[in-house]
Amino acid sequence: MLTWQAEDGHGLEGARVSFAHGFRAQGRLVRPDFTASYRLVVDEDGLLSRLSVTSDTAQRERSLTLNRTGDGYWLLDTGGGAGTRAELGGALDVDLEHSALFNTLPIRRLGLHKEAGEHTLPMAFVTLPRLEVQDVQQTYRTVSVADDAPGVIAFSWDDFAADLVVDADGLVVNYPGVAARLTPTPAG
Repeated sequence: MLTWQAEDGHGLEGARVSFAHGFRAQGRLVRPDFTASYRLVVDEDGLLSRLSVTSDTAQRERSLTLNRTGDGYWLLDTGGGAGTRAELGGALDVDLEHSALFNTLPIRRLGLHKEAGEHTLPMAFVTLPRLEVQDVQQTYRTVSVADDAPGVIAFSWDDFAADLVVDADGLVVNYPGVAARLTPTPAG
């Protein structure tokens, strides 16, 4: 179980993470104006195969499910019947607004926490609380890797940049401007 506190002190994210059969997480974000829960499944090749998100505000509850198909498309279902099929710029990963956990997905898939690299990636970005999906470009670059110390991954998107501190499993420990982890690394 991992917990992050929002940098502004007005929010928490908690996630139960498992490395069995790939990478799985079930989590919840609590902010002053909304709550959101998510469940994600990453296959053994490091590819996100399914994400379900529900957000709740005083006015409305929304839900979204994204399933990646074998031919590189995404099926998006908002619970209103027929889903839509989207390419999302060739995205393999999803980033969830306000979440520290989701930056872990490309970091682990590309092994940036273990070996130096730099990648500009198409990303499916999900806004909270509206659950709108956008295709964006994000860049991840290894700044430092060390067996006995946290690693650092430079992250940028448009005009935003931050140095993400990650643990030996590639899980985000500190995301400047977003959140810092309160709990230790899970046991493998």
